[in-house]
Amino acid sequence: MKNKSKASPNIFSRPAAPALAPLPKVLPQADGGHLIALFNAGRYAELEARSRHLSLQYPESGFVWKVLGTALLLQGQQADGIAPLQKAVALMPGDVEAHSNLGNLLRDCDRLEEAAASYRRATELKPDYAAAHFNLGITLRDLGRLNEAVDSYRRAIDLQPGFAEAHNNLGNALKDLGRLEDALNAYKQALSAKPDYVEACGNALFACNYLPGSSPEAMLADARTYGSLVASRAQPFTDWPNDRSVDRTLRIGLVSGDLVTHPVGFFLEGALKALAQQQPSRIEINAYANNPIEDTVTQRIKAVCHGWCTVAGMSDEALAQRIRSDAIDILIDLSGHTGLNRLPMFAWKPAPVQVSWLGYVATTGVAAIDWLLADPWTLPSAEDAHFTEQIWRLPETRMCFTPPQADVAVSPLPAQTQGHVTFGCFNNLTKVNDEVVRAWGQVLQTVPGSMLLLKADQLNDPAECQRMHARFAEQGIEAKRLQLQGRSPRADYLAAYHQIDIALDPFPYTGGTTSAESLWMGVPVLTLAGERMIARQGVGLMMNAGLPDWVASDLDDYVAKAAAHAADLPSLARLRDGLRQQVLASPLFDASRFARHFEAAMHGMWQHWIAR
Repeated sequence: MKNKSKASPNIFSRPAAPALAPLPKVLPQADGGHLIALFNAGRYAELEARSRHLSLQYPESGFVWKVLGTALLLQGQQADGIAPLQKAVALMPGDVEAHSNLGNLLRDCDRLEEAAASYRRATELKPDYAAAHFNLGITLRDLGRLNEAVDSYRRAIDLQPGFAEAHNNLGNALKDLGRLEDALNAYKQALSAKPDYVEACGNALFACNYLPGSSPEAMLADARTYGSLVASRAQPFTDWPNDRSVDRTLRIGLVSGDLVTHPVGFFLEGALKALAQQQPSRIEINAYANNPIEDTVTQRIKAVCHGWCTVAGMSDEALAQRIRSDAIDILIDLSGHTGLNRLPMFAWKPAPVQVSWLGYVATTGVAAIDWLLADPWTLPSAEDAHFTEQIWRLPETRMCFTPPQADVAVSPLPAQTQGHVTFGCFNNLTKVNDEVVRAWGQVLQTVPGSMLLLKADQLNDPAECQRMHARFAEQGIEAKRLQLQGRSPRADYLAAYHQIDIALDPFPYTGGTTSAESLWMGVPVLTLAGERMIARQGVGLMMNAGLPDWVASDLDDYVAKAAAHAADLPSLARLRDGLRQQVLASPLFDASRFARHFEAAMHGMWQHWIAR
């Protein structure tokens, strides 16, 4: 379940050690040597204190300001470190490390354009500085300039062929561009350079979900390889201090880096609020947030949690020890192989029961995770064999969407005034593979005069717009029948649904958040029922929304249903008028109903463990 903001883990190079020579003349050599010794010893608090003191004595020493900014960076005080490093680059405009480390700080503070400028200056000063090219690539990817990011990563690799992290991040950018085979090759190169590279292994697994021809058996085998890798690094607990009583309040732990404005946050917020309001309360939620960034969604989630711990930067062992000491009964991973995950920590088995839920729709491969939370629509029992986890099915839906805070009303059916039907898809374009383009081309050919509106982060890049036009031209679709839109704030994003009549779900990686948002905005979603869990998210959403006639059985049925629905504008208009109220009353938005089912599942899992 990735919509627009969820990236895979990026690896920053460690800030470079301040060079001993040449030191500014105003700073005694002994003081410079002492700062370097503190840096090399990892004594960053002392390094900060000493360099702060020296900055008062030697305010014209760019070296001292550089050390102070770097010390603050290494202690996670990014905002405070910017000014010292800006002083450093002003006093030493030719210092490569100062520009590079300033870039790191600016990027951490989400000042991306300024960060990119700092990295570019570092590469101009030292064209063979692989780490600066690498970090520039990270920043460009965050800015949505994917093709430029690819160029930066390739330059870093040219300079340092064994740079595993650069190969990995190149794979991430290529995945975002929909170049999946190239992405998989990049991950392969990362693993060749670093065979125990857990992140690259997980990213390759995640990328395979987008491929139409991925074999469930092969994906299971690869997931087990990942599981064996993380298990080899862990020392799993075999006993826990938890009270083994059956009928008591359970301590549930949630581990995620996405407790922010993100699809996971959107699905989680309402459900957690409903759980907190259950009377009597039979579970309490403790969050382990693997992301130092917080926003308004974070604050609302935090308000209904019993406990909150920011764990970004904690080692797997330290985090596992913390969770075990907190006596968490059931620990839930909300990320799978998506960005900011802590799957390797789950191999330590810090809680007696561990569960995969919400953020990933395939097996994790981690043997220490006992259950995967699903539902009957998204995961038929015939697919159970493709998971290392046991399957626990909620009775209706595995996820419940939170109504958006943005006050955007449902509009009348645009086809009634536009004179033509507009199809649309707001999914990540990585999901729009060649088979999807062919199917949508057939839909447009079958419905004369119809238009297709695509909205995705990738379409901020003019090169990707040109590429999309070219892909549809191969299907005989003129550019004038496509409307391409890039990223926008959430309220504007939701309002863009005013422009479309029917949403088209991609496949095999079907929509989650985008489909729920579409239904909220009165726009039904035509989905294709696949076999894998990831190919059946749309089935679960449409069936729970009471829209079974929007589920196609095969590609021919997909095109036929698109044409049939497009031909019946009165029915489309009636459906649009009442769809928001319909889904609000359905399991997809009924948080209290979902909370009861979720609570029952948690107690069922706990009783199962007690009975073993």
